[in-house]
Amino acid sequence: MLKPSELTSVTSGLTKRLVASYFDEAELTVGPDIGAAFTGLAFDHLIFTGGTAVGRHVVRAAADTLTPLTLELGGKSPVFVSKTANLSMAAERIMTTKTLNAGQICLAPDYVLVPEGPENDFVAAARAAVAAMFPALRKNPDYTSIINEKHFARLTGMIEDARAKGAEIVELNPAGEDFSEISERRIPPTLILGATDEMRTLQEEIFGPLLPVVPYASLPQVTSYINVHPRPLALYYFGDSPDEERHVLDKTTSGAVTINDCMSHVGVETLPFGGIGYSGMGAYHGHYGFLTFSHHKAIYRQADVVPTETLLRPPYSGAIKGFLDVTFGRDSRA
Repeated sequence: MLKPSELTSVTSGLTKRLVASYFDEAELTVGPDIGAAFTGLAFDHLIFTGGTAVGRHVVRAAADTLTPLTLELGGKSPVFVSKTANLSMAAERIMTTKTLNAGQICLAPDYVLVPEGPENDFVAAARAAVAAMFPALRKNPDYTSIINEKHFARLTGMIEDARAKGAEIVELNPAGEDFSEISERRIPPTLILGATDEMRTLQEEIFGPLLPVVPYASLPQVTSYINVHPRPLALYYFGDSPDEERHVLDKTTSGAVTINDCMSHVGVETLPFGGIGYSGMGAYHGHYGFLTFSHHKAIYRQADVVPTETLLRPPYSGAIKGFLDVTFGRDSRA
């Protein structure tokens, strides 16, 4: 049973019609419109994809029926850009993923850690990457709007919060277009320089085209910063240092890691996909998905004659007592 999002009514309606055209409802059906009713059903297994806040409600609802869960919750996936990275390539790949669906993807980069000093080099590279993909944004069919007014207001509120707390807001707006028309709900890719943990953009999952830029001075500072925050769904490392790469892999915890790209791991069916801690629980895709959604039922059939069977029944003979003495020591009989 599939329950699509209430926010995507057109897509959800199309999915429901298509499923009904090809599947008997006993095989696959599109379920209730109300999430609470859906998650309260006694499924053999329930998988939820969405935000952490709603994920907590799903866990509470499933607890009543003790339904096993797989949760894919997103969170704040960091990007670590090493001093050894090809900055132009890194910016191009980061911004490609960040602008896909206007950043409304669970695996979108949520903040980027860049070396202290050359932050402006990253800004320039990101600006060039966006301009190459989107000569213009406002009427471009390759760049989308924010899904609804509520989330548009949430994202613009994040920008104003960062601005009020001292951040520099850098719009990547190649054609210099006017985005004041709120009804279009379009926000250009926006870098937030001087981002701090007091700002909402580093406290909440962004799920939009905003990208805080956090400078760092050393490798231990990077891993420490990542580790004091909730565990992310993915971590992205850009660099050309095997030792540094090994340090990142060993010293951080995340659902997955992609090296020198963003989000590519999700398309590899031989890799498990899932979060950890704040970003979810369980994994699926390919064989891992088969194992996740299967119950491993053990079946044991005993033989008619078991030579040692009588040793296991009282009254215990000297043989079994000797066996216990040898195996576990004389104190085991106490």
